This record gives sequence, structure tokens and C-alpha cells, in this order.
Amino acid sequence: MKTQAGALLSSIRVDRDGGRKITVQLYMALRDLILSGGVKAGERLPASRTLATELGLSRTTVSNALDRLITEGLLEARVGSGTYVNVALQGQQRMPRTASANEQAPRAEPRLSHATSHAARHLAERGRLPHRPLPFVTALPAVDAFPMAHWARLSARHWRTDRREVMGYGDPFGLPRLRAAIATHLNALRGIRCDPAQVFIVGGAQQAFSLIGGLLLNPGDRIWFENPGAIGARNALVSSGADLVPVSVDEHGMVVAQGLERAPHFRLAFVTPSHQQPLGHVMSLARRLELLQAAEDSDALIIEDDYDGEFPFSNQPHPPLRSIDTRGRVIYVGTFSKSLFPALRIGFILAPDGLVDTFSQLSMAWLSGVPTAPQATIADFIEEGLFATHIRAMRHVYQERYAALMEAFAPFAGCFDVQPTNSGFHTIGLLCGDVGEDEAVERAAARGVQFSPLSRYCLEPIDTHGLVIGFGSSPPHEIRRAAEALKGWPGRD
Repeated sequence: MKTQAGALLSSIRVDRDGGRKITVQLYMALRDLILSGGVKAGERLPASRTLATELGLSRTTVSNALDRLITEGLLEARVGSGTYVNVALQGQQRMPRTASANEQAPRAEPRLSHATSHAARHLAERGRLPHRPLPFVTALPAVDAFPMAHWARLSARHWRTDRREVMGYGDPFGLPRLRAAIATHLNALRGIRCDPAQVFIVGGAQQAFSLIGGLLLNPGDRIWFENPGAIGARNALVSSGADLVPVSVDEHGMVVAQGLERAPHFRLAFVTPSHQQPLGHVMSLARRLELLQAAEDSDALIIEDDYDGEFPFSNQPHPPLRSIDTRGRVIYVGTFSKSLFPALRIGFILAPDGLVDTFSQLSMAWLSGVPTAPQATIADFIEEGLFATHIRAMRHVYQERYAALMEAFAPFAGCFDVQPTNSGFHTIGLLCGDVGEDEAVERAAARGVQFSPLSRYCLEPIDTHGLVIGFGSSPPHEIRRAAEALKGWPGRD
């Protein structure tokens, strides 16, 4: 196939009714593009015939403008190759200016929606999610232990199938095979009886929270939110314009009595009952039943974020809240970012029966669907038993890394007490001296070790002072080495 090379210059405009000749307008427009870096040094321009066609001008007009730029040395003609921006301009091109030095460019101040203005005042600082598997970073699974060979084989299989299946828009509800595989998995591993029609595939848990907020919340609606709690979910729900009510967490989970005291007429509650984020507690059965009753009494719903519930260190996972919900109050959100790897950006919503039709309408009208090929790969991964094998293997991996963490920090007892946990791949360490969280984080960073302060997860201050510690993304020898670098920390020198 013959190609038409050269930069696309369709942004150039000429005024046929203006007083300046079209050739001059084109010459000045090209000159500004070149000098401002809009066309890079060494980049090829389209042929005069192609450029004339794209701009709706005569070829003679275009050739005259190009010849003038060649004469000035801004362009160079290469016989048999084309016309290029002179490579001598490398490093001399400037960024486009919006106004002259003596001119104040008018600045538009667009009006934001009420929800966005509300969110801007209340969003928690998050920064980039962790992307390098360093010791003690949170939210990253053990990507070094992922069975990449199996994944590559399954992935390659789907890229060799019908292009119309893997390259078009995906099913807005999600790939039917994956929805069925998730329903089977939830029933077998998590004790949740559900139908594939209740499962909706989304672009990660963060999108799930945003969709739920957009579907259920009006500005000013009250949400019970764990304090401390998950930052990503907090930001997604704040963006809906809702009012987040901080509810304390103790060793039994969210303190429902405090929620009723602060906001008896709540619309939604957000909890991480299987492994609280970030404290690591497991919600007791009594507290779960209390929360379900409060939701029933207030005609409210509950978002259950089961982000790492597959990874208890014993053989029996903690049952999800959804598994004991008999009144359709729990919206269960799961993600493959923790059970497989974050770059997938695939999660799912398990909707109660009463919301299935609504989620279906929303998905059909609004969503274009998650890419099909990774969905198909996950479905095969589950159906061939590789997912169950991987989960079992990761439980042992995380238990080994947790044991290494506890051993490495045993000498720190009395100044930094790492709290025990029985699942997942993070816990917290309590600061026992007069060193504050921010100071402890800075002093650790000076030694090349990264921690997150517990206060970062809080809607309002709490009495507990400590740091959140991830142990899932690094093997035991790296955990021990990082702890060794912290000798004498966090006390002041």
C-alpha cells in the first residue's frame, strides 16, 4: 500500500476574505509551526500535492510558500526524499506562546459543577498508585510470583481469534464467559450464591465506586465511611457530591453505634470487612449483623470492598458480608488488581437483585465495555483451574513474607510495634515514642525505605499513630534488607 508520509498540518487556517495574500498566510503559518516546535526539527512535511489537497489550496500556492521557507533555511529539500524541517533547528525551537511579553492573555474561568467543586474541597491527596515493588509499599501484590508463562499462553490464544471479537467494543455488561466464571468462583471460594446476570465487569474497583456513586447518590447524601479507610474509594464517593461521615473502626470492624449517632439517616455505608483497609481487622459476625440491620432500618445500601479477601493465612477465608445478606442490601465489589496484577484494570460489581435492571440500563447506555481479550484470558485462567492454584500459592507466599516482616521488625519492639494480621499483604506499625508519623516517614525515606502514614487514610484524626506497611510485593530477603537499613529508626539521633 502506498503511503502519504509527513506531518499532519490540518490545523493551518487561511482567510480567503482577508487582505493578506493566501501564499503569505500559508508561509507565516508554516513558519510559526516550525519555530514553535509544532513540527519538529528533522520531521518530514507532506508533499506539496498532499498538503494542497488537505488545505484546499492550489499546488502552486503551497509550492511558493515552501520554496520561501527553503530559501530562508527553515526547510531543506532532499532530492528523491521530500521536504524536511532543517535539523539545524534542533534545540532552537521554542514552545508556542499564548501571548506576547507585554500582553496579558485572557484566562477563562469555567464554572464547575457543584459535585466537582465539592470534591475539590474534600478529595484526599493520593498521588500515583505504587508501581514499583519496593519493600513496605502498599496495594501491590506479589507480581514476581505471578505465573506469566501460563498467562502469556492464554493471552496469545485470544489474540489469534477472530479480530471482530477481540478488537471491537466489548459487551457493556462484560464478557459472558467471565461473568459466569466469576459467579462460579464466588460461590465456590467466597460462599456467595449469585447468578452471572448480577455480575458487571468494570475497569477496576475505582470505576465501580464511581459508578455506584453516580447511580445512587445525590449531593448531600450521608455515607458512613470507615475512619481510617480506603483512599481511592473515598475520593470516588466524594466526587459524587455526597457527605462522608467518618465512623471509627475497632477490632470488631466499623462501630455501627457511632454511625447511628452521627448520621441515623444514611444512604450508603462503605466497609472492608474481610481485611479492613488499612488497620487489617476482620469485622465480627455480631458487627456484620448490626450493620445489615442498620441498613435495613434506614433503607440504605452497603458497599463491600473485598479487595484482598482471597488471601487468609489459614485455609478458610473470612466470609464476605454479602454471603449473609438476605435482604439485598450489599453491593459487592471485587478486583483482579490484587488477585492477579494491577495493570489489568479489571474489576466487577455484584449487584443485588433489586439493582440488576438499573445496572443493566446504565451499562447499556453509558459504558463501552472493558477490552475483551484480557477478560477472555481471565475467564480461561479461572476455568482451567489456574486461578485457584494461583490463589493457593499466593497464600503461602504472603504468609512467608509476613513471617519475614514480623521477624525483621521484632528488634524494633517498644519504639515501632508491627501489629499481627492473619490475611492479605499489609498491616500497620504503631509508633511508640515522641516521633510523629510524618517525621518517621521522612527519616525512613532518608534511608531509602518507603512508608505511608496512617493519618493519610483518615477523614478525621484518630488516637492511633502509626505507619501502614505493605509486605506482599517484596520477597523475604528484600524485607530483611530494608529493615536492616532502618537500624536505630525511628528514634531521633
